Amino acid sequence: MSDAPGMPSATTDLLADGPVPGPLGSADEAFDPTSMRPLSPLRMAMRRFRRHRLAMVGLVVLVLLVVVAVCAPLLAPGDPNLVDLASFQKPPSAEHWLGTDSAGRDVLSRLIYGTRVSLTVGIAAALSAGVLGLALGLLAGILGGWVDTVIMRVVEVILSFPSLIVIILLIAVLGPSISTIVLVIAVFEWPTACRIVRQMALSLREMDFVLAARAIGCSKLRIMTRHVVGGVVSPLTVVVTLLSAQAILLEAALSFLGLGVTQPQSSWGGMLQRAQSLTILQGMPWLWLPPGIAIAVTVLAINFVGDGLRDALDPRQQ
Repeated sequence: MSDAPGMPSATTDLLADGPVPGPLGSADEAFDPTSMRPLSPLRMAMRRFRRHRLAMVGLVVLVLLVVVAVCAPLLAPGDPNLVDLASFQKPPSAEHWLGTDSAGRDVLSRLIYGTRVSLTVGIAAALSAGVLGLALGLLAGILGGWVDTVIMRVVEVILSFPSLIVIILLIAVLGPSISTIVLVIAVFEWPTACRIVRQMALSLREMDFVLAARAIGCSKLRIMTRHVVGGVVSPLTVVVTLLSAQAILLEAALSFLGLGVTQPQSSWGGMLQRAQSLTILQGMPWLWLPPGIAIAVTVLAINFVGDGLRDALDPRQQ
């Protein structure tokens, strides 16, 4: 039945009010303006992430750091372990852009190669902690009962210890190496991821789609792998990102204490450890400023990316 002549139609009123909001309350966010088709959750998350300026800056910095780590042999002006006593603690010059250390080694070359150690430890330790926390968190949240009790008591025991002191003790016993550092840091970081995953799993297991899967006879393993994992990936991604920043700081602290990578391998924390005397701090800033700035910039970039992922994957945080 059409509207009476001269009277505004319902369609005209709707068009005058503007486009109908999408599922998240924004027509521009929920629809592709070129085809007017609903955007997938992934594309909407990518749009929200791109709007986070600090996250984009952090992502660019991380990409540059990865390129530096991968292309270290091409970018470094010389051998980072080459000892040249004739160039003992020289200030920055055209030959050595960031000067030389107490063994005559080029600071810029050691800084570039140190990027490999920091990123390797940060990424490997965070991924290991994330995978272990995901597995145990799902078991605790879905199975419940005594499994949940045992896992949560282990988590509480690990969190009750001063992690840095125990990590120092374990590395002193096992011996310093990249693999040992990654393993020990992952052991003390997985409880954070486990608690997040468990909390999400407890919420998801009461959802209608999980109850329906349980009603038709799906096993708990199938429910975890097919219905719950997808719901915990988003918060777990943010947690793993932030854990990688903590792992980089822990590696730098261990190297500063002399328990990091073995000499003469370069690391940012090791460069700081060899520049801790008062004479160097006052008169030779090129020995401690570059690694200190590199650690601060890397951790800030990772935290910015983590904030952007949090806002992108959970619009309620905006």
